[in-house]
Amino acid sequence: MKKFYLLIFTLLLTWNLHAQGLPGLGAGTTPNNKPILHGKNWVAITGKPLGATAGAAIFQQGGNAVDAACAMIAATSTMWDVLSWGGETQALIYNPNTKKVIAINALGYAPTGATVEFYKSQGMDYPPQYGPLAATTPGTPGGIMTMLAEFGTMSLEQVLKPSMELAMGYPIEAQTANAMEAQKARIKQWPYSKKIFLPHLGEEREAPSPGEIFVQEDLYKTLSKLVETEKEALAAGKSRKEAIYAAYDRFYKGDIAKEIVRGTREQGGLFTEADLANWKVKIEEPLHVNYKGIDVYKLQEWTQGPALLQSLNILENFDLKSMGYNSANYIHTVYQAMNLAFADRDFYYGDPAFVNSPMKGLLSKEYAKERAKLIGESNDPKIGAGDPYPFQGETNPYIDLLKKNQQAMAMLSPEELNSKLDQQFIADFQSGTTSVETADAEGWVVSVTPSGGWIPAVVAGNSGVGLSQRMQSFVLDENLNPYNLPEPGKRPRVTLTPSLAMKDGKPFLAFAVQGGDSQDQNLLQLFLNVVEFGMEIQEATEAANFNSYQMQSSFGAHEIRPGAIVLRKDSPDWINKELASKGYSIELWNKTSGPINAIWFDWKHGSFWGGSSDYGDDYGIAW
Repeated sequence: MKKFYLLIFTLLLTWNLHAQGLPGLGAGTTPNNKPILHGKNWVAITGKPLGATAGAAIFQQGGNAVDAACAMIAATSTMWDVLSWGGETQALIYNPNTKKVIAINALGYAPTGATVEFYKSQGMDYPPQYGPLAATTPGTPGGIMTMLAEFGTMSLEQVLKPSMELAMGYPIEAQTANAMEAQKARIKQWPYSKKIFLPHLGEEREAPSPGEIFVQEDLYKTLSKLVETEKEALAAGKSRKEAIYAAYDRFYKGDIAKEIVRGTREQGGLFTEADLANWKVKIEEPLHVNYKGIDVYKLQEWTQGPALLQSLNILENFDLKSMGYNSANYIHTVYQAMNLAFADRDFYYGDPAFVNSPMKGLLSKEYAKERAKLIGESNDPKIGAGDPYPFQGETNPYIDLLKKNQQAMAMLSPEELNSKLDQQFIADFQSGTTSVETADAEGWVVSVTPSGGWIPAVVAGNSGVGLSQRMQSFVLDENLNPYNLPEPGKRPRVTLTPSLAMKDGKPFLAFAVQGGDSQDQNLLQLFLNVVEFGMEIQEATEAANFNSYQMQSSFGAHEIRPGAIVLRKDSPDWINKELASKGYSIELWNKTSGPINAIWFDWKHGSFWGGSSDYGDDYGIAW
């Protein structure tokens, strides 16, 4: 095992040195800041180096891509920066035995009492960004255990071992430690959060210092209870699957659930024991469209994923390749297509268990052709949702609300149309999470975008479990979206959106990214980079993307910035001037590449190509 960890260290060191352009390690042999990952047996990529190491360890022990993905989600959930154990997990899995892509819906739902009337009675225009009233029920533990039980090969104990070791103490990263320090005023409102995140109360720096060993005893005890329950079930003659589900029941129906509910309600939350007991992970059929012979799969409309599918349908009506990569015409066309798709997202998407969003019409090629006709020579800052119901042979039940919505867009003032991107808006709009991509030689492929419970999180009592902040993605005004209003048991429409693409009946591309409302924008561009412009996967992940803010943010005050666009700083002046003449308000950033993680499948040579953009901390390991 020591040799394996030495291999992992060498691989990570090589990648890091290569990224810095240091001599002796192939510097200058590729235009990329990171080298491509090549693997024959497996590949594991995620947002944290330690998370990738956890996945590699599972693969090295003989686990499959699902086992490794579960270990990686668990490890990153223990590291707090972008998610924790009370968050949500959503995944696409390719099952080589059935030759089908399946969807995992492990998003928590609104607790008892979480209604439009309740939040309005608290003087709120939207559910809050932080605190116990922002929390949906925990989804990630159920997601991990369901994926493992149904599609993995290992025990829960094996898969949780890396995260349990992290909980007993790991050198905390500067980004996470500094986030705790920066948010300590808010953290002090919640006693169980304060106990974990601020171990140096009364000192000048109350959060851990970068590199300090960060210990989470309560979380370790909770994870130990899950392993203990699994062991007892196995000793009683239960199968591997039954034993994992016994641990699942302890989390959602046993003493762990009781403590989560007690600790949440003590701090002003709404959870009941029935809320946790009645919640279930859903294994669903994903949505998909075909783009030039490639089937692209996304989660259902409880995510923003179908907006990427709508964008592809619209863009199929244009010759993108002839426009040239990131030409002014290309950027304008893709920006407008995204605006049209996201305007529909903002009005129509919601939890299909509660509402009937018109997905057949929204994803029809005929509707896309009509929407494509709206793309003119200049940006249209007042574009609103369309009416897809006629394209599925029905009448829009919310036609009056739709007209009000369109009128509201048409009445935007010059100030609103030319507003600048302030830092808080950008931070809310692009709220980070992480992504997990795995694949193995047997043919299993997993693409995950887990999230929720980031710093500053409310910790649920002595469970060590940080709660989600996902209630903020609901709206309270039916004029904005009549499909996405909170009610008990309903899932909010989230931004989390893993992707899988198939070609000729085989996996072609697995890709995901963090970044709130920018996720499907960046994923769309990655896909086009590969399919339209022939980029290899690392080049495609690092390539300069652009981002639109002409859609309603899913966070905070749900603001919109019509015409605002972010380009990379090396965008040529003539491109910027032409876009400005088309009505765009331009911001320039050093990096705009993601952070995207992706796997491309080389069937000619029987290997994997892994890519991880140079935007953040994302790393991968392949063998």
